[in-house]
Amino acid sequence: MAKFPGKKRIVVKVGTSTLTHATGKTNIARIAKLVSVLSDLKNEGHEIVLVSSGAVGIGASKLGFSARPDTTKGLQASAAVGQCELMFLYDKLFSEYGVVVSQLLFTADTLANPNEKGHLLDTFNQLLDYGALPIVNENDSVYVEELLNGDNDCLSANVAALIDADMLIMLTDTDGLYNDNPKKNPDAELISQVDCIDESIYSIAGGAGEKGTGGFLTKIKAADIATSAGISTIVMNGEKPTAIYKVLSGESIGTYFKAKGE
Repeated sequence: MAKFPGKKRIVVKVGTSTLTHATGKTNIARIAKLVSVLSDLKNEGHEIVLVSSGAVGIGASKLGFSARPDTTKGLQASAAVGQCELMFLYDKLFSEYGVVVSQLLFTADTLANPNEKGHLLDTFNQLLDYGALPIVNENDSVYVEELLNGDNDCLSANVAALIDADMLIMLTDTDGLYNDNPKKNPDAELISQVDCIDESIYSIAGGAGEKGTGGFLTKIKAADIATSAGISTIVMNGEKPTAIYKVLSGESIGTYFKAKGE
């Protein structure tokens, strides 16, 4: 894995499984640790953008549901409740380190519209110039395509490409990409580096996760988007957010997808 010296513009995507316990309740300790790491990276001079899933899961839990709703309207309502809870937690925790956060909710249509996309880029750049930390999510209460069929993986890659990030780090509940399903095959081996995303890589990507809606297939798609834009991408376990330091120092953590032209 390459070493990443100097100040970088980094997009970090965190999934529902990283933000919640097996019970579906918010994993406050892990969120607090992630916040401390990202705040410390800002202190080093890095520009950080956080793409956060978890609104539906946290919202469903706060509404008293034992599982994700099975209707679109229920998912949208849970997202609306959970987004408030997420931002409350992020604002409270980041403020302890003097970090100002901002919320950006938008849809795929925004990125497909050149005028709106330009305004969005201006907003990102101005927030980062002000020293704020943008927190991004799909606007799930009004846009259901990603809510039903995907996750924020590809959104994070598109954001990274939009803002010309140096690196995309996706935190998930596995150690990275394996050559087989490690939950079914104990002999499955971690693929530490992918030099080129081709059909063979897509073919070993798994299906949907248990608590989120995006499985490894969406992470491969996201890595493909990012690396095609010249952005190094790492998929790693989010259980210990401090491992991000090791990534930046060049240690082999998770699966490293080489940027095209690297």
